[in-house]
Amino acid sequence: MSHPKPLHALAAAALAAAVALGPAHLAAAATPGQPAQGLPTSEQLAAALLTVDDVGPGFAQAPATASPSAGPSAMPSPVNGCDALSDLINMHTGVPGPETPRAEVELDGQGGNPMVTESLTAEDAGKLTADLDAAAAALKSCHTITFNAGTNDSVTFTVTPVTLGDRQDAPAVRLDGTLAGVQLNAFVGVERFGTVGMAFGFFQRDGASSQLASFQYRAAVAKVQRALGTTAGSTTPPTATAPVTRGTSV
Repeated sequence: MSHPKPLHALAAAALAAAVALGPAHLAAAATPGQPAQGLPTSEQLAAALLTVDDVGPGFAQAPATASPSAGPSAMPSPVNGCDALSDLINMHTGVPGPETPRAEVELDGQGGNPMVTESLTAEDAGKLTADLDAAAAALKSCHTITFNAGTNDSVTFTVTPVTLGDRQDAPAVRLDGTLAGVQLNAFVGVERFGTVGMAFGFFQRDGASSQLASFQYRAAVAKVQRALGTTAGSTTPPTATAPVTRGTSV
């Protein structure tokens, strides 16, 4: 049996469910067909993502087409255990358009173990608050969740609240399960930086330590803060934003 495939399926579900940051609809500040003004651009968000140089030796960046949120066909469906999380996954399986500034990355260790995923999305502050509240509530409501991980097996994970970084109130959970006798472990964290939301995922097999997950999460938070000129947990917009287009006087 190939174990990396279920890990990638779990990553897809975790990213879609943990963030819920607007892939299915436009940010309130966006004009249809145009990038949102006053928000970081997708390029600025991409520059704030972790790279192989940030996470350490032995990692490689997965091709964009293999990204965990590549589309609905890659998305596993919860079998049972958490209706709120299932609803979020079903709501946010679409691929965001150019109107929604967004960037994401998947960094794989050797053989896909461990795997680090990070997604950044920018949107109107009020909309972001509502989305983060929904994601946090969904994470808190879950105690177990069962996924069809893209194989003939279903995997049931226990869901436990944890703290990944320095902020105690930043939503984060730990998932533990087994597949064909192999221990699967994941950590999912959600953070905001003004008008930018981050979803972080760390996935490993045959291991359960939280130390590396916490290290990578802190590295992700620190890089976003540096790159976007913002602070974790802040409601103040980042200093890195798209230029405002001014109309021509008549």
